[in-house]
Amino acid sequence: MAAHVVLLRGVNVGGKNRMAMKALAAMFEKAGCTAVRTHIQSGNVVFQAPEAVARRIPDTIARAIRTGVGLTVPVVMRTAADLASVTKRNPFLKPGVQPEALHVAFLAGVPAADRVKRLDPKRSPGDSFTVRGRDIYLHLPNGTARSKLTNAWFDAALATVSTVRNWRTVLALAAMAASREPEQS
Repeated sequence: MAAHVVLLRGVNVGGKNRMAMKALAAMFEKAGCTAVRTHIQSGNVVFQAPEAVARRIPDTIARAIRTGVGLTVPVVMRTAADLASVTKRNPFLKPGVQPEALHVAFLAGVPAADRVKRLDPKRSPGDSFTVRGRDIYLHLPNGTARSKLTNAWFDAALATVSTVRNWRTVLALAAMAASREPEQS
């Protein structure tokens, strides 16, 4: 069984889409996942599941949240290996760059190359981004609240769904997922 991470968008943010993490964890267990752990109150779940179960988790959990809690929220999933790769491929990890300014937008699907090419790199002066596969690395030195590099903009421009995590959360989730990976023999 491999370790996976699910990232929900917009849960328990700004008093909206309230959801208890204990109830969320129970949904994963009911879906056949084991070693389920949540991280902070914003819809981050680390779990283990056989590949056949894991493949269905985004749809299963989205449906369970919709019917059980009455919320419609995007569900994005990565493997432990995916997250480990994300932590090593960040082009903004350089001396002098404050980790608080780093974020990753996780995409539900790989965007079409022509859509990526049409993204305006000057949309949010002072901010930078790089798209690599299903991940967008963000350097937001003026903070997320001031940035025009929003989920809505990326979703519309790339015709997919995104959810953003700060660098500290990305590192914590990668470590949690790595600790859930089975021993290699």
